[in-house]
Amino acid sequence: MWITGGLHFDGLIDTADGISAGPEKRLEAMKDSRVGASGVIALTINLALQIAALIKLDYLYFFALPIAYFWGRYSQLIAIGNYPSIQEKSSSDFHRDNWKGNLVESVPSFIVILILLFTLSVIDLSYYFKIYLIIASLIGFIPSLIIPYFLAKRIGGQSGDSYGASVVLVETLTLIILAIILPVK
Repeated sequence: MWITGGLHFDGLIDTADGISAGPEKRLEAMKDSRVGASGVIALTINLALQIAALIKLDYLYFFALPIAYFWGRYSQLIAIGNYPSIQEKSSSDFHRDNWKGNLVESVPSFIVILILLFTLSVIDLSYYFKIYLIIASLIGFIPSLIIPYFLAKRIGGQSGDSYGASVVLVETLTLIILAIILPVK
């Protein structure tokens, strides 16, 4: 939150407020600078789930956080490339206007994943722990597809706020999945 100024959490709050306002008042609620009850609830639950996952992960947070952050940011590529904007003019227009397609835009992300997988294959860890980490590295791909889809379905497309919400929700879901599947002693 300190690095981004809470930008993504603001998107989560605004998106939750918009979804709870209903279709007729959705955009109005998302643009409103005041925080509604749904936004507060979404933020509180989300932070509690992240903290719980990090506590469960124990020392493995060192591996889990970069994985969750990576897939959270990747979810924005999915959202921008696959769902229409619900705003006439938005800050995401730059990305949409310069979009080169999902495959081309994903190449840097896939290179990072390949480097990570190669690194995991050569460092001195037990075979089973390497397998867990490889699975863990890839598991965030599922939430990065599901969350943007769900948000676009609920709000009728995507917006800057829903991009931020997607980042936060994918990070949280990835941390929860990792807390469940990674072996902690």
